[in-house]
Amino acid sequence: MSEQYSFYEQVNRGFDRAARMTSHDPRLLRQIRACNSVYHVSFPVKRDDGSMDMIHAWRAEHSHHKLPTKGGIRYSVHVNEDEVKALAALMTYKCAIVDVPFGGAKGGIKIDPRAYSVGELERITRRFTAELKSKNFIGPGVDVPAPDLGTGPREMAWIVDTYNSLSSGELNSVACVTGKPIPLGGIRGRTEATGMGVYFGIREACAIEDDMKALGLGPGVDGKRVVVQGLGNVGYHAAKYLVEAGAVLVGILEYEGAISDPSGLDLEALVEHRAKTGSILGFPGATDLHESKDGLELDCDVLVPAAIERQITRDNAPRVRAKIVAEAANGPTTFGADEVLRERGVMVLPDAFLNAGGVTVSYFEWVKNLSHLRFGRLQKRFEEMSNRRLLSAIEAQTEKRFDAEETEFFALGAGEADLVSSGLEETISLAYLQVREIKLQYGEEADLRTASFINAIDKIAGCYQGLGIFP
Repeated sequence: MSEQYSFYEQVNRGFDRAARMTSHDPRLLRQIRACNSVYHVSFPVKRDDGSMDMIHAWRAEHSHHKLPTKGGIRYSVHVNEDEVKALAALMTYKCAIVDVPFGGAKGGIKIDPRAYSVGELERITRRFTAELKSKNFIGPGVDVPAPDLGTGPREMAWIVDTYNSLSSGELNSVACVTGKPIPLGGIRGRTEATGMGVYFGIREACAIEDDMKALGLGPGVDGKRVVVQGLGNVGYHAAKYLVEAGAVLVGILEYEGAISDPSGLDLEALVEHRAKTGSILGFPGATDLHESKDGLELDCDVLVPAAIERQITRDNAPRVRAKIVAEAANGPTTFGADEVLRERGVMVLPDAFLNAGGVTVSYFEWVKNLSHLRFGRLQKRFEEMSNRRLLSAIEAQTEKRFDAEETEFFALGAGEADLVSSGLEETISLAYLQVREIKLQYGEEADLRTASFINAIDKIAGCYQGLGIFP
């Protein structure tokens, strides 16, 4: 039976299930649940051939319990108000769970970016930025966008440049958006952040022997059979780090179809194959599945949906053979599918913390922009000199002599990318342990998704209660 609930309704059903388990004032829960504001704008854009298109775009700010609000901007033909509100709500809860001091927001432009030239995309992006600025829906202390589906550093560069032109003399204007190119104030490690965070979350979950034993699996990532949906930035990096940790990539799904190989796919060779042929299909040694979603039902230990929302539904959830579903995308599992997977004993690592790597590193970038100081600049050389003195002291007191390669390795001081990776690992690992602890407290009533919502609700409620608005 298909599900009739919209994406936003699906998110709210998950919230409501968790809210009923808390003791918070119902009025406070309604405040947390409500979407604060939505801006819908339409504007014309001149195409390269002289014709005109009417563009529709949205920006939703779900919660102002903390400012600025934070969330990506996606370019997709599927963008609509319901999707933007749902994603903004998820951002609110996600930021709370990983202790990033933002309210949730999300934006989108209803276009297929592949159907527009670079010049046309630039005109659309700059016009949307101007519209957001005119209505106070963007700014370092107001609302800070980031890349999402169909956008990247290039679009963020256009946004910050347009904002700068409209904000003469604003000291912190570069912090109006994150995910920027490094020369324009971006941060090292942002590109791979979401996929790396997904890996850290899966690794943390797989490290708990009792939880893996309940699933019939051994501890650790090594040897786990993995299927990834989506070979974009998030899916690629999640797959890359999992494979480097010893996992076996047995399936990949993309919009053109899916492929599988129980003995393992060579990720880098597959990326090269797709670059040459335009498709993952026909990859040497792999079996083609021409219906992409059939790949969700491949036999594996870990399924990583890293594409778009509502991929695992009540219809196909009974046929999902993975023992762990790791949500690298936003909202890939519907509420109905969640119930089916829970009944079947499948562990779902929810998007609410698992794919929070992007917003976590965006937070680091925002802090970097506000401080006007690159991470590692003050301490890197000092750490290296201290480490070299320590190595020299060890050599003076022992028979040990370090060669040049060992000295470089042990003396290395932390640069920006090292600090970003370390901060991301700490954030995702701690978030998982907090959510798991809540799940254990509530017993059979709560799965990891419900525990994530409870965690977010408690933290956001604390903000309002601290203001004396609610008891």
